[in-house]
Amino acid sequence: MEEKKHIGAALSPDSTAPTLYVSDLDGTLMHKDLTISDLTVNTINELVKKGMHFSFATARSLVTASKIASKIEVSLPVIVYNGSFIMDSRTGEILNGVFFSKEESQKIGKCLLEHGVYPIVYAFRDGIEKYSYVPELISRAAAEFLQEKKGDIRDNPVPDAVSLMEGEIFYFTCIDEEEKLAPLYEAMKDAFYCVYQRDIYSGEQWLEIMPKQATKANAVERLRQMLGCSRIISFGDGKNDIPMFQISDECYAMGNAEDALKGIATAVIGSNEEDGVAKWLQQNFKTDHFHI
Repeated sequence: MEEKKHIGAALSPDSTAPTLYVSDLDGTLMHKDLTISDLTVNTINELVKKGMHFSFATARSLVTASKIASKIEVSLPVIVYNGSFIMDSRTGEILNGVFFSKEESQKIGKCLLEHGVYPIVYAFRDGIEKYSYVPELISRAAAEFLQEKKGDIRDNPVPDAVSLMEGEIFYFTCIDEEEKLAPLYEAMKDAFYCVYQRDIYSGEQWLEIMPKQATKANAVERLRQMLGCSRIISFGDGKNDIPMFQISDECYAMGNAEDALKGIATAVIGSNEEDGVAKWLQQNFKTDHFHI
């Protein structure tokens, strides 16, 4: 695992520093139709103007997250790819990134191919972010997922498995049958950070593999330090939010959240369809949390 930082010295939090509010997107701020309601957008924007330090932490890339959250005025850095990167939401600059070493990438690629799983591989190739795949070899479910992303500037079909492994790799996405992915998850979960769950939209089984340090928890803690915030309040719905909840001072699970997340939450709030985050913020955000 290789970590690359492009940030200044971290600030030490103190009791007079602001709270950092961090929310997941899919299944949390977003409705099932992939939109964020006007109520949620307006609530967050109004509170940001009043001093709320708000950001989001998502499994999505900055490209897709920015499209969905385009109306939310997020000036702070955001966390994407499940914690792989902290990025400037306005310029796209990577402020903190975690990559696989060449040896790790080759090990993962070899293991996946030996089990008949052909991944979508996210990497920087000649400094440009791309996701690569072999069109003739990917699963039906992966092909359907990629069809939905048609026109994405990162799209990079390659001719063979050798070409698949080029560049600075930071993320493997496997969408396939459970009988293939479950053993791979068990084999890799200790060496790498793996998220194994069904996609909330398609119902397909996903296995996502990232460097060990690429978690929402590590990224949120780095962001807290960068901003000099004293506390973390987080919102989420999925298994990939568990690490973030574990390091938060307060954490709120959506009504539609995974049971495992509800079990460790400070409280369970309204569902994403009910704009649970926005309504919680309306009731609980106080400007005197901050000393500006």
